[in-house]
Amino acid sequence: MTDFKSGSRLERVLRSGRFAVTAELNPPDSADPQEVYEAALVLSEVCDGINATDASGAHCHMSSVAICALLTRAGYEPVFQVSCRDRNRIAIQGDLLGAAAMGVKNVLCLTGDDVTAGDQPQAKRVFDFDSIQLLRTAKIMRDEGMFLSGRKLKVPPRLFLGAASNPFVQPFDWRPLRLAKKIEAGADFIQSQYCFDVPRFKTFMQRVRDMGLHEKAFFLVGVGPLRSDKAANFMRTKVPGVHIPDEIVERLRKMPKGKKREEGKKICVEIIQQVREIEGVSGVHVMAYRQEELVAEIIEDAGLLPRPMQTGFDGGQEKTRMWKRKSEQ
Repeated sequence: MTDFKSGSRLERVLRSGRFAVTAELNPPDSADPQEVYEAALVLSEVCDGINATDASGAHCHMSSVAICALLTRAGYEPVFQVSCRDRNRIAIQGDLLGAAAMGVKNVLCLTGDDVTAGDQPQAKRVFDFDSIQLLRTAKIMRDEGMFLSGRKLKVPPRLFLGAASNPFVQPFDWRPLRLAKKIEAGADFIQSQYCFDVPRFKTFMQRVRDMGLHEKAFFLVGVGPLRSDKAANFMRTKVPGVHIPDEIVERLRKMPKGKKREEGKKICVEIIQQVREIEGVSGVHVMAYRQEELVAEIIEDAGLLPRPMQTGFDGGQEKTRMWKRKSEQ
């Protein structure tokens, strides 16, 4: 894993052997770009990449490609999430080219949650691709310089390709095999589903090491703070693919109401510190839904600061401050 695919900040940090940090920017239900910039300003100071989610959970928000356009305009490092649920191969290939033209260098390839998980279950599914086919397509565009049709690209997109993995749901034995297919298809880095069960993740990573997958891709473990035991129960029953052990919920339940959020943050920090010691783990991916302000505290408390400096972040922060001043006038 020595040749640079895109030269993105995230790729450089990972290939240098430093522990990487990415985080999700929760897309607004709004057409106001200022909401994106304010969230990005908080995240950029502690992260090596900012994920722009693509209608996760089959809920509509501002689009991932639009958020990436705003982030690159301001000098930030986005991770463009692409779901196969809503677009066919023609649209997806066009989006990959357009994103690369805007300066996007990181792409997370996802199959996408089914429409029944969202609030518009009558929506029509597309699923022309799954995540593995999407990875292969992006790799062909990048490495062979052509569309799936065989038509040549004048300038191929330079992309650092990612995939998702969920070690926490059945069938457990199948998860590493599925992951191997994603890496073979082109995945350079992996971001996992929320990890609240560290022993289960250790078992998964042992199998990953046995298969040599940790030498072929970089693994970032998904983590996040829980607001309360009620929030934890909601996530594990309503959010597809999320597993939260009973002992985590019980730990939150025992805390006084005013201290539950702090305890949820403490649990997140503990998990980061534990998974950081697991061989083959190259970073963490922080998912703090509507709690972006906690990300910096979590990263600091976990001992992951200071972050390597990024060219463009200072400029991006200054642009964000400038736009904020204008909006307040």
